[in-house]
Amino acid sequence: QVQLVESGGGLVQAGGSLRLSCAASGSSFSIDAMGWYRQAPGKRRELVADIPSSGNTNYLDSVKGRFTISRDNAKNTVYLQMNSLKPEDTAVYYCGADLRIGGLVYRYWGQGTQVTVSS
Repeated sequence: QVQLVESGGGLVQAGGSLRLSCAASGSSFSIDAMGWYRQAPGKRRELVADIPSSGNTNYLDSVKGRFTISRDNAKNTVYLQMNSLKPEDTAVYYCGADLRIGGLVYRYWGQGTQVTVSS
């Protein structure tokens, strides 16, 4: 088992910035990929950005150039720097983490943090 604790969400005006953090704890196993997902009311959950242990990154097209994902492996923490925020970015943002144990991949989720962008 692993616990993911998120922080950094809140209310911001369009054009503003937020930084989300997610710290993983409670596991003796190494974390493989980590990522951020979001879900707006009436919408499906979508991948915003992810970053495997290799350091490569992947972004949702609509956030490219505005969001940056990074991780600190020593702290088992992933960050999402969100700049030039738009009202369309309003959603609950979830941290996800993959652990590889015994040849299987286990996926864990944070509790979610609300991001609201006003116009």
